[in-house]
Amino acid sequence: MLKANSLEVYYDAIQVIWGASFQVAPGGITALLGSNGAGKTTILNTLAGLIAPVSGTILFEGEEINSYPAYQRVALGISLVPEGRRLFPYLNVRDNLDIGAYSKRARTQIGRSREWVFQLFPRLAERSKQLAGLLSGGEQQMLAIGRSLMSRPKLLMLDEPSLGLAPTIVAQVYELIRKINDEGVTILLVEQNVQHALQICHQAFVLETGKITLQGSGRELLQSEHVKKAYLGL
Repeated sequence: MLKANSLEVYYDAIQVIWGASFQVAPGGITALLGSNGAGKTTILNTLAGLIAPVSGTILFEGEEINSYPAYQRVALGISLVPEGRRLFPYLNVRDNLDIGAYSKRARTQIGRSREWVFQLFPRLAERSKQLAGLLSGGEQQMLAIGRSLMSRPKLLMLDEPSLGLAPTIVAQVYELIRKINDEGVTILLVEQNVQHALQICHQAFVLETGKITLQGSGRELLQSEHVKKAYLGL
């Protein structure tokens, strides 16, 4: 579905991504793993069109999208759930969701999309008139994911969805990610929580100091001695 070839990304004069190549298979969950500062968020922002690579190509469903602005990538079917959720705290749940349906294609089915999100996240339906800033951390993460689903994405990119959540809530969020994937949405998951990510993903890539250093299935990387020592504390 998505293929990144030899991406080189800079912040001003500082290079942060070095020749990164990977692909996201349609219908599955792909994890991009690494420690804090490895460049994971930079790659997601590059794929979303928020940062332009200096070199390399991004292909989505066989079409090169390097020159496409972010809104055009959303229209194609790429949606990003950013780190930190970035909700509108003084708008209610329903209004936050509806903001996610701003593309022409999404606006034509906004009611059906909202009902779909409420079926996936019944808690949001119960709190549809509550201000987003008054939700719990787990509920805010559900709302951030739900807002991105309102654009009816083919590829949903999640940046650190477990960040700052209690362990029991993390388990719930990961179960919801699996459920969204079962609904036919392809997932690209960026995580520091390597254990959870490898248990749920079909394939994974490890990013270290801006370079892809390992790849394989989730099961294979769970058995990797390097992953065990560097990320699982074993």
